[in-house]
Amino acid sequence: MISLKKYLESNDSELSTAASLESREVLASALQAYRSALVEMGSCSTLACPALGNDLKRELGRLEAGLGSGVSRDQVESAETHVREQLQHWGRRTADHYRHTTSEVKGLLLVIAKAAEAVGERDQRCASQLNSVTSRLEQIATLEDLTEIRASIEQSATDLKSSLDRMAVEGQTAIEQLQAEVSLYQGKLEIAEEAASRDALTGLRNRTWIESQIERRIARNGPLTLAIVDIDGFKAVNDKHGHLVGDELLRMFAGELQSASRSTDLIGRWGGDEFILALDSTIEEAKTQIDRLNAWVCGGYKIGSVAPIEVRVNASIGLAERAHEESMVDLLARADAEMYQRKHASRNGRMRLRS
Repeated sequence: MISLKKYLESNDSELSTAASLESREVLASALQAYRSALVEMGSCSTLACPALGNDLKRELGRLEAGLGSGVSRDQVESAETHVREQLQHWGRRTADHYRHTTSEVKGLLLVIAKAAEAVGERDQRCASQLNSVTSRLEQIATLEDLTEIRASIEQSATDLKSSLDRMAVEGQTAIEQLQAEVSLYQGKLEIAEEAASRDALTGLRNRTWIESQIERRIARNGPLTLAIVDIDGFKAVNDKHGHLVGDELLRMFAGELQSASRSTDLIGRWGGDEFILALDSTIEEAKTQIDRLNAWVCGGYKIGSVAPIEVRVNASIGLAERAHEESMVDLLARADAEMYQRKHASRNGRMRLRS
């Protein structure tokens, strides 16, 4: 992949003095190509692994959006580091997902193959027994003693009933065994699907799962309000304390968010430092719940045990209630826009207080 940071470093004198229009044009073209590559990688990841690709697509899209005009060398360096981390993380998760899924499907196919083999062997045994009965019945035509004929018929009937009973018992046993094996592997596949629906860092549901559940709630056509929660100043935490502290803060924040939510609320990680909640209520009812939740999750967090780092957390929350026949995309866009308006207003308020 093109290293824009190295390009910036090699052309630093030209770019800083704005002396070379050609260099700026080349950089702009390289930056645009880099952003396009991020978008295409995200799209390809959804094709390569639908279960996990949307997470990578979303993160790469967020990084691509941050590489606008006037980007600095530090911003490019940070973006490249994040891209590398996201690709490595997605690669490991995708490999694990397909390894587990392939293993369970392979096991299930082997069970079905063994069951088919057992049925074939049973049918061969039963066919042999039925052939024996048929041969005995054919010999009756050559018998003249009624006693022998009666005895042969009675024996044939007994053998036939025994064969049919054995077929029924063995068939039922085979079916029960197959059902047990299929149930076992179905449970393993459900566990794999459950893992694929979780965000690897926070343990909350991921965006793909949340979107599918929102669509289901929309189909029920009941009241629905979405809340998008964004941690204010999260980038500053990463820049000051490092990504490990930032990751731990996300985990702790997600845990508090889940503790403050109701059992009927859908909650998941939306991406980066954003989270989403879906509530089966009107916006007026949702405001009460969100106010309580906001008071719960915001405040001081202590990260680490040996030398704990204290981080003060505030959040911007956007709410949107679904209008009649409104699509999920439009509803999410309104909630997201509301969240950014609140974040902008909060930032301006802090700036006025400092001035």
